[in-house]
Amino acid sequence: MEKMIYLDNAATSFPKPPSVTRAVAGVMEKIGGNPGRAGHSAALAGGRILARCRELAAAYAGITAPERVIFCLNCTDALNMAIRGTLHAGDEVLVSHAEHNAVMRPLMGYHDAGKITVRILEPDRQGILTPDTVRQAITPRTALMVLCHASNVTGLIQPARDIARVCHSQGVPLLLDAAQTAGTEEIAAVHADMIAMPGHKGLLGPMGTGLLILGEGMLPRPLREGGTGSASESLRQPVLLPDRLESGTANLPGIAGLVQGLKFMLAHRAAIAEYEHVLARRMREGLMNIPGILPCWGPEDAAHVGVVSFNIRGMDSGEAADQLNRQRIAVRGGLHCAPSIHAWLGTTGAVRASLGPFNTERDVDALLSAVAKIINDSKGR
Repeated sequence: MEKMIYLDNAATSFPKPPSVTRAVAGVMEKIGGNPGRAGHSAALAGGRILARCRELAAAYAGITAPERVIFCLNCTDALNMAIRGTLHAGDEVLVSHAEHNAVMRPLMGYHDAGKITVRILEPDRQGILTPDTVRQAITPRTALMVLCHASNVTGLIQPARDIARVCHSQGVPLLLDAAQTAGTEEIAAVHADMIAMPGHKGLLGPMGTGLLILGEGMLPRPLREGGTGSASESLRQPVLLPDRLESGTANLPGIAGLVQGLKFMLAHRAAIAEYEHVLARRMREGLMNIPGILPCWGPEDAAHVGVVSFNIRGMDSGEAADQLNRQRIAVRGGLHCAPSIHAWLGTTGAVRASLGPFNTERDVDALLSAVAKIINDSKGR
């Protein structure tokens, strides 16, 4: 069977660096101990893996306290931990127009119950949320700003650092959803108060891994409580980090893989970002040369991650994605769990092709040829 061309890295990166796969298997074959649950050598070896992962993630996020790196199930889990653990009744939350349902659903659940107020801020005509808009929106009740660093539909990168400065000048903490930027962008430069990251996308680790990075002074309430391997004499959840937010057995094989993904990313981040940028530009330019393509990526001269979304005139995005799958090209059609950005775009879905460090120009050209074939074939029906 012909090899699949994988262009769905915004959902999860694939393939992984070989060192990631070896690390996952190595833990299951050679270590097997439960970190923090015993003093034998196998458990201690597992503990060192967790510590190494925190150190690498802390270095990338620009914090000096590795204990403020919290292991999560994924980015959604990290966002829920930050949101549910921080807000109180009566709070007001500001969000961008491009938020994922991982942000909007927990917030709107509280909003609909009358516990908080959620305000969605409008971007400028290019899709950029300006710092001035944020400044004007902040009120004495504003307790949190949540910002999607880059849309998983348009790929547009928001001016997160400038928005963080505005928030901090008004005493409002910023929660950064780095689902599409962790691994390619300079996250530390944003100086966000909390950062949610998936381990399995740009950080190149296995699925089932995620991180919540806590800035100084941020101490969310636990989302889950239970055994932590520490302070076992107490019937109450520990206060100290990371134990306060990490109950139950850690995903040691996944975290071991994430260590290797982080190492690979840290060694090549700038090159990966530039490479994906070049491929995405080639894809956007190529698509615009195909009659019948409706772009969903905003201005070409704005900063983007390697996400390119489009529609074929007169064709449902799900049908287009299915036809590409038949040509052995993996993309994603639909709303991408981000209905707010589609409402702003005026679309009911889109075909999303998302690039990773192991894609090639040949992959991009294959997509372009396949899209052109779909359009030409549809004309003959």
